Amino acid sequence: MKAGRGTANGAAGGPARHVPVLLREVLSFLAPKAGGVYLDATFGAGGYARALLEAADCRVVALDRDRSAVLAGAGLVEAMGGRLVLAEERFSRLDRIARELGFPAVDGVVFDLGVSSMQLEEPERGFSFRRDGPLDMRMGREGPSAADLVKSLPEAELARVFAALGEERRARAVARAIVGARNVKPIRRTGELAEIVRAVVRATPGGIDPATRSFQALRILVNDELQELARGLLAAERLLAPGGRLAVVAFHSLEDRLVKTFLAARGKTAAPSRHRPQAAAPAPTFRILTKKPVEPTAAETAGNPRARSAKLRAAERTQAPAPADDPLAALLSRLPALDSIRRRR
Repeated sequence: MKAGRGTANGAAGGPARHVPVLLREVLSFLAPKAGGVYLDATFGAGGYARALLEAADCRVVALDRDRSAVLAGAGLVEAMGGRLVLAEERFSRLDRIARELGFPAVDGVVFDLGVSSMQLEEPERGFSFRRDGPLDMRMGREGPSAADLVKSLPEAELARVFAALGEERRARAVARAIVGARNVKPIRRTGELAEIVRAVVRATPGGIDPATRSFQALRILVNDELQELARGLLAAERLLAPGGRLAVVAFHSLEDRLVKTFLAARGKTAAPSRHRPQAAAPAPTFRILTKKPVEPTAAETAGNPRARSAKLRAAERTQAPAPADDPLAALLSRLPALDSIRRRR
């Protein structure tokens, strides 16, 4: 499906097989059963959806914001004889979409986060810094492109984006170099931006390409990926039936931190205080199934290098109603987001 979405090697855009990462482990946690309904929030090449449908006589609702992925999945939809429904949608709306399609609750939800190998292998999509193409990076083809943001964001904002979303230590130097270059001519190509970054970020022997973190940061911002993930987790909480399973495969620390924070907040009963009696404390909505994230085996990483940074967290839905609060709001408020940048401008 989405081999190594969001990993360093994936960002480099090298050759990749569409291998579902941690597939055996995901299926083990979701435990598909006959008559069950499952939602694949990030369809891609259909690896998880196909595996679920082959594991049991169940139904799968699959979403992808990338129209090309949805079009490419038409053959699988036909082959599955009505057991697969595929829609071009953001997974932040997964509960509403499932209900509109006639599924008021589901038995499992799986997320495979980041960018897909198919997107990396298409230079015209602008995700890869090793395959020169237009500086785009939009998964759904809507909204501002990476070139638009590189052109318009102030130097301080660019530095904040690279530092917070890319964890780039040389964020200020990268931002300064971009502003200097764009004052000479517009930066429209992935190759142009990669060379600008490489001029100020030193390569290390055996390390990732110096442009990796800056490209990652721009991609996350362009697609509002962290805000989408937060909304998607809340939507999954609302949609899962009691006993339903949630499985999330993340590929970098920011994604995994959001998932860990969400499940930690929802997997324990709030401590009572003098202002709220113990009886009023909300019940946990999830039972955590992974005390620590599940990581690929050495054998899987050897066969699929892009899997090496993958982390899988899973949980089971309880009978408690979904609370109205957002446990990720405070964390997200400290990170750059496309909507907040637009409001300030």
